[in-house]
Amino acid sequence: MSLEEYRRKRDFGQTPEPQGAAAGEGGDLRFVIQRHDATRLHYDLRLEIDGVLKSWAVPRGPSMDPQDKRLAVRTEDHPLDYLDFEGVIPKGSYGAGTMILWDRGTYRVPEARDRAHAEELMRRGEQEGKLVFWLEGEKVRGAFHMVRMRGEKDQWLLFKGSDEHVGRSPGRPDRRSLKSGLTPDGQRHGVNLDDLDLRGARKAPMPSGVTPMLLSSPASQSGRLESIAISVTRSRPDSRSSVSRPPFRYTLSRLDPA
Repeated sequence: MSLEEYRRKRDFGQTPEPQGAAAGEGGDLRFVIQRHDATRLHYDLRLEIDGVLKSWAVPRGPSMDPQDKRLAVRTEDHPLDYLDFEGVIPKGSYGAGTMILWDRGTYRVPEARDRAHAEELMRRGEQEGKLVFWLEGEKVRGAFHMVRMRGEKDQWLLFKGSDEHVGRSPGRPDRRSLKSGLTPDGQRHGVNLDDLDLRGARKAPMPSGVTPMLLSSPASQSGRLESIAISVTRSRPDSRSSVSRPPFRYTLSRLDPA
C-alpha cells in the first residue's frame, strides 16, 4: 500500500491528521499504538516499514498473555507523522473520534542483521502471512506474533510470544496518553476531569434558572447614552499550561430616562 488511500479517505481541511510529509530517519524501526475511540473503541498498531506505517486495528488491544489471541484488521498505510499524532477527529470525518498516543517506541526483528534486512523480513512476512517482531515500548514490551487468518486478506491474529515480559501489565493507567498525560475525555475538554480537585464540592441538582448580575454604571446626565467597553480574555484549562485564546470585546449601552 502507499499513502494514496490514506489521503483519499480524508479531508485535510477538516481533520487535524497529518497529510504525510515526514521522511524516514534511519536508525531503529519505530512503532506506535494509538487508542482510538471511534464508532467502536479499538487500538491501532502501526509498524514502520519502507517509509510508511503499516497499520492494523486491534479491537481489544494487545495482550501480554500468549494464550490470548487478538483479532487485528489490516488498514491503510499511514504516514510517519502519525508516530506523534493524537487529537480529536471531527464528526463527519473518516475515523471520527478521540485518539490518544497510548504507547510508542522501537521494534526489532529477530535474526535481522540490520535495518534493511529487518524491513526485508517484514515485507516477506506480510506476503507470507506471518510476522515476528520484538516491541520496546513503555507499556508493551517483548516478542509478538501476527498470523494472517486462513482464507482472509486483511484479518490477522496478534498474540504475545513467550519471554520474560509475559503477563506484565502496562506501567501507566490504560486510558492515559504517553504524550500529553490526557485521557480521551481530557483530549475533548482540555483537562482530565478525573484530576480536578473537587474536595468540598457538594452534590446538588442543576438550578432551574440563573438570575443575571446587573452592571452598575457611572453616574450619567439625563437622556445621555452611556457605553462601557469590556475586554474579556478566555482561558482553557490545560494539564500542561494555561492556554489563552484571543480576547473578545463587548459594549454595554444604556439610555437613561428623560
